[in-house]
Amino acid sequence: MMTVTTTQLKLLAAVLWYSGGIILFFKGLSLLVEADSLNPDSHWLWLAALIGIFIGLLKIVFIFRKVCRKNLMRIYALPEPKIWQFYRTGFYIFLTCMIILGSSLSYAAQGNFSFLIGMAILDFSLAVALLGSSYVFWVCKQPDKMLDAQPE
Repeated sequence: MMTVTTTQLKLLAAVLWYSGGIILFFKGLSLLVEADSLNPDSHWLWLAALIGIFIGLLKIVFIFRKVCRKNLMRIYALPEPKIWQFYRTGFYIFLTCMIILGSSLSYAAQGNFSFLIGMAILDFSLAVALLGSSYVFWVCKQPDKMLDAQPE
């Protein structure tokens, strides 16, 4: 019941991965717009975006591409993949907690320029890491080539 192919699971995992990156990118932009309304002449607006991008690039190299590759190897190893198995149960719990925490922190940051800048940096870094590491979904199509996708 609800058995799918590994390709379908890979596609679902990619859709969630991309969705998170796109949502966080626009959330970061909205935080910078709000920060701009509080302090329009601040150089921190551009600097926050650049810092977020830089941190995101580091996250791609050291964390996110490895996590993505590990999940794909897990997907390819599933004997009878089910539609909900594109991530582990723990990931869904973690994701829910991160969404609640991120929303709460963004709400708390309203009206506070420094907090808005900090949250924008965090959101941009995660968006860049998610979007930048997504290439792992497409570089190889067979599990035995997973480790060749990107050298460590």
